Amino acid sequence: MNKINPKFLRTLIKKRVDDSHKGDYGHLLLVGGCQAMPGAAVLATGAALKSGCGLVTLHSTARAIQAAVTAFPSAMLSEDPGESFSRVPDGLLRFTAIAVGPGLSRNEKTEEAFANLLTRTKEQEAVIPMVLDADALFILATHPDLYAKIPAGSVLTPHEGELRRLISWSTSEEKEVALKKLSRESGCVIVSKGFQTAIYTPEGEKYINTTGNPGLAKGGSGDVLTGLIGGLLARGYSALEAAALGVWIHGNAADCLSAKCTAEAYSSRDLIDSLFLGFKALY
Repeated sequence: MNKINPKFLRTLIKKRVDDSHKGDYGHLLLVGGCQAMPGAAVLATGAALKSGCGLVTLHSTARAIQAAVTAFPSAMLSEDPGESFSRVPDGLLRFTAIAVGPGLSRNEKTEEAFANLLTRTKEQEAVIPMVLDADALFILATHPDLYAKIPAGSVLTPHEGELRRLISWSTSEEKEVALKKLSRESGCVIVSKGFQTAIYTPEGEKYINTTGNPGLAKGGSGDVLTGLIGGLLARGYSALEAAALGVWIHGNAADCLSAKCTAEAYSSRDLIDSLFLGFKALY
C-alpha cells in the first residue's frame, strides 16, 4: 500500500515552461449539468480552471451556461439544446481529456448521448482519457456493456453509494477484491471516495490519501474533485498521477478551510478558491 503525500507527489509535478502558451497545457471538455441541476457542472468547471490546464470548455444546458458565464468567465462554453445532455459536441479531437457526470441527469436521451460520446471518443485518432463521475457512473451501472467503450487511461470516481451500484461486497476484504477486479477489468484507475480515499490501479496497486476531513461531506465536494482531476488529465498527467494529485490537493484545501473556519462552515465553492494552497505546498 502506498501513501499519497507531498514526498510522493513532488516527483510527479510538471513544471510550466517560460516560453509556452495555453495550447501547451491541454484542453478539458466538461460534460454535465442540466436545467434542474446546473450547479454541479459550474463547480466542476471552476475547479478545472484551477488545475493548471490551458483551456476548459463546459458543454451543458442553457441554465448552467448562464451561471458559468458569471461565475467563471474564462471558461469556454458549448450549449446543449436539450433539458439535459442530448448532443455530443463536434471536434472532439481538440480536447485532451473529457470529464462527464456532475449534474448530468438520468433519462433515455442522456443515456443515449453518453453512449454516443463514449463511442465517438473511442473512434478518435488519439486517445482522449475521461473522468467519469456521478450520473455517468449510474449509467455505467445500468449499462455494463459500456465499460468496453471507456478510453484507456481513464478514471472513475465513485463515492460509497455509487460504488454499491458498480460492485457488491459484504466484508472489507470482499470490497478490496471487488475494487481491484473492477479496476483491472475496466482498465480504469478507481478513486474510491470517503474516509481515507483510496486509489486502485489496473496493475493491482493501491494508494491511500492522507488529506481531507468530514467537512467534505457536503453537496458539491465531489463535483469539485471531478473538475480538478479532469483538468489534471487534460494537463498531461497520467490517470494515476491526476487522481493522486487531485485527491491530495482537494483534501488539503478542505484541511486548510477546516483550520480556518471549522469543518462545519466551509462550502464546496470555498474549496475551489483554496485549491491553490495544495499546489503551493507541493511547489
